[in-house]
Amino acid sequence: MTMNLFRPYSMGEPRRDERGRLVGIDRYQDVLGRNWKRFFLTGLMTILGCLPLTVGVAYAILSSSVLVLLPAGLVGGAIAGPFLACLYDTVLRALRDAPGSWGQNYKRSLAQNARAALLPGALTGLFLGAAAFAGMMLFFWSTLRPGAVTILVYLFSWLVFLVLSTLYWPQLVLFEQRPMVRLRNALLFTVRYFWATVGAALLQLVWWALMFLFAPWTLLLLPFVGVWFILFAALFLLYDRLDKAFAIEESIARAFPEQVPPQD
Repeated sequence: MTMNLFRPYSMGEPRRDERGRLVGIDRYQDVLGRNWKRFFLTGLMTILGCLPLTVGVAYAILSSSVLVLLPAGLVGGAIAGPFLACLYDTVLRALRDAPGSWGQNYKRSLAQNARAALLPGALTGLFLGAAAFAGMMLFFWSTLRPGAVTILVYLFSWLVFLVLSTLYWPQLVLFEQRPMVRLRNALLFTVRYFWATVGAALLQLVWWALMFLFAPWTLLLLPFVGVWFILFAALFLLYDRLDKAFAIEESIARAFPEQVPPQD
């Protein structure tokens, strides 16, 4: 039996689905317990990949320069894109119990997804930079307190961004599709599973809001759980629906039989 740090063995025999997998909180603890080292290492790599974006946007904010912000967001985001793709790939491999070592899977993901991740990475960096700049203008630089409508619009933009990111990046690392196809699929998925999708995005929004509100103390958590933990939680909530909508495991088993998890 594989040791699992998060499995409550004293709670009796856990429930399993038709594939033999644990369900509910048992499944959550099982996946987390078996893969936390992979998540931790991938999180560190993601932080390193996002450093140019962070430094560039921070310099743009300190210098109050939109002209610096635009290239910093685009270039920094393009650099971060492949690392974000690897983060999503690592979490999704864990959720489907894919075999292989962390190093092998990470190198394979980087080679397969780096080029496709440049454009969405650049757009992600541009949004993050613009949102950070706008947040500074609204809440710190302005002498007037922003109204409720302004705050709601600002938070709604973050919510839309998180919905798109949570649904776009999994498609990028799993399937070869055109960007517009991924966006259409994200829209259709959101319509079909509206509350689950919005709930997963809200969970991420609250997490990052708390990380910001309690900074700099939360920066101590960033290397350990800050990047990967909330994404794992959000994708865990959505994974069965994603698998049903996109036939993830069926498609992978057909195209890459070596990635099918071994049966116990």
